[in-house]
Amino acid sequence: MLIKRREFLKISSLATASLLMPNFLKAMTLDEALNQDQKILIVLQFTGGNDGLNTIIPTRNDIYFKERNSIAIKDSLQLNDEAGINPALSYFKELYDNGELSVMNNVGYPNPDKSHFRSMDIWHSASKSNEYLETGWLGRFLDEECYRCEHPTQALEVDDMLSLALKGEKNKAFAFKDPKRLYQTSQEKYFKSLYDHHHDDETVSYLYQTLGSTINNADYIFEKSKAKKSTESYPNSQLGKDFKTVASLIKSDINTRVYYLSIGSFDTHVNQNERQRKLFSDINEAVKSFVTDMKSNELFDDILLMTFSEFGRRVAQNASNGTDHGTANQMFFIGGGLKKKGILNPLPDLTKLNEGDLIYTEDFRKVYATILKNWLKADSSKVLGWKNGIYDFI
Repeated sequence: MLIKRREFLKISSLATASLLMPNFLKAMTLDEALNQDQKILIVLQFTGGNDGLNTIIPTRNDIYFKERNSIAIKDSLQLNDEAGINPALSYFKELYDNGELSVMNNVGYPNPDKSHFRSMDIWHSASKSNEYLETGWLGRFLDEECYRCEHPTQALEVDDMLSLALKGEKNKAFAFKDPKRLYQTSQEKYFKSLYDHHHDDETVSYLYQTLGSTINNADYIFEKSKAKKSTESYPNSQLGKDFKTVASLIKSDINTRVYYLSIGSFDTHVNQNERQRKLFSDINEAVKSFVTDMKSNELFDDILLMTFSEFGRRVAQNASNGTDHGTANQMFFIGGGLKKKGILNPLPDLTKLNEGDLIYTEDFRKVYATILKNWLKADSSKVLGWKNGIYDFI
């Protein structure tokens, strides 16, 4: 059977949603899934290096206003005596006031890398800056927790390609952009024939089998996404649509425990404020609809939404009314089950910089360990190799 170029491209596209490994097929025959009553984690990635100093603003810091004479945020929404939040994140201010948002400042790692690709790999894999891992922190969580799963959909990424964060050694998450489109593609006559196709070459035969199994999971995801459609109004932005997809799945009885979303690019070297304001507005409205939806369905206490970016920006603005690649940054945590609310630790110290960059005080792997142990109830030491303690905000 010869594969035409167009058909090959379709197979490749569909294959990005699958696990493409032997354990995937073995898992399909087992009858136990993860506990559906357990907590749900949603990761929202700020791709491109969001400027944290113009997100949570040090409103009483003269150095900030001096170093950013034309891009400093002067109309921030006050959170406490020392800090405000970007006015485009007005709903985050409301969550803060309600005790439903926590902020961890100055998060990073030793010997930071300012390359988008390398730093993102470090955050995805939870590696050291001089260590190269081929698995992600959530992928290794799947390896530990999902050795007996009926459907390999315990973690889902709403995107066309699967991020390193969700790739384990034995298990991988399932990536798709739209449940209906994935289902329609999988139902084409050509793909349906994969079930019955056999090939003498073991690798090719395995590819057909895997894609055939992917068809099963496309149907599973699509059916769950239709089970309880949202009556909440979501914005028409891509992120709004992505959050609406996640909400529909959460309200079904799908076995997913981790959802992964991203928005960007925050690579704001030029005219930063306009670009950041647009992205924050999209985030603000999408998160508002999602949280409202979860609250109206009494699910908010079981949801934790976490944000991160691969690095922050330099303290001083550049000549193009933007900022260049920096180091440490803040993370947001949103949910109804937070044990500690508000700003969890001090703002960055602008008097102590490393050649113009912030010096991190909180290691992101400690944050991951906290989420794994306290929220997902996993063995964080096995997943991360991290034995340096955890936080107590969840």
